[in-house]
Amino acid sequence: MPLPRLKLTPEASHGPLDGAWWPRCDALELELPALVGMLNPDAGAVTGVTVDAASWPDAPGTVMAPHQVIAVAETLLATEEHAITVDCGSLGRWELLVIPPDEPPGTATRLLRAAADPENPLSAPRLLALTENGVDGEAAWESEGGPAPVGT
Repeated sequence: MPLPRLKLTPEASHGPLDGAWWPRCDALELELPALVGMLNPDAGAVTGVTVDAASWPDAPGTVMAPHQVIAVAETLLATEEHAITVDCGSLGRWELLVIPPDEPPGTATRLLRAAADPENPLSAPRLLALTENGVDGEAAWESEGGPAPVGT
């Protein structure tokens, strides 16, 4: 697989998200190894992931990645819709917005930037919902009372 389409918060996140991931398809067993390869500072550090069951209805219980088997847990919590949590044990974890694979490139690019903004206060479902309702991804959290993004 090609490198994942991923944007991470440059420093410690102050919001509910640490960035965003835009997979190319909805086959987690194909997409997850590349994502883990980009996030994983040490082979085997990723201990598991939690995914939104509605977004990944056919998610397997485990996924093979180089040098490791990754446990996959599913959640039905509304607060975790359109998100993936990557657990790296004692190294911490990443909470990422999962942008639907069929999202138009312009919208996906704006969502990648908005989710990786360290001052973004919005959760994955809220950020995606605002965008689906016509609010630009970068301006979505501004509409929720946040400051205007710099450079737009």
